[in-house]
Amino acid sequence: QVQVAESGGGLVQAGGSLRLSCAASGRTFSRYAVSWYRQAPGKERELVAAITSTGGNKNYADSVKGRFTISRDNAKNTVYLQMNSLKPQDTAVYYCKATWVASYWGQGTQVTVSS
Repeated sequence: QVQVAESGGGLVQAGGSLRLSCAASGRTFSRYAVSWYRQAPGKERELVAAITSTGGNKNYADSVKGRFTISRDNAKNTVYLQMNSLKPQDTAVYYCKATWVASYWGQGTQVTVSS
């Protein structure tokens, strides 16, 4: 079992950048695939990006391809989401989910992009 916690959210102007971190506890984090999701007010939670346990495969939602990059450092038990060229429509609460035998969610971090 792991616990995950997101950080790095904040307020940024359109065109700016933020880097989110998903830090996990536990010695088996390297076995977990990790995904970033986001949920905007009044909308369903959507998948943004995902990375396999080794980092060898990554997937992105079409809306963020070319702007967001997911990466991980298993030595630090952390997954990152680098977000560049941010747009107002990226405003949401961002969550990370770690999945191996079961899935574990963090509490989320707010990202607000002003126009």
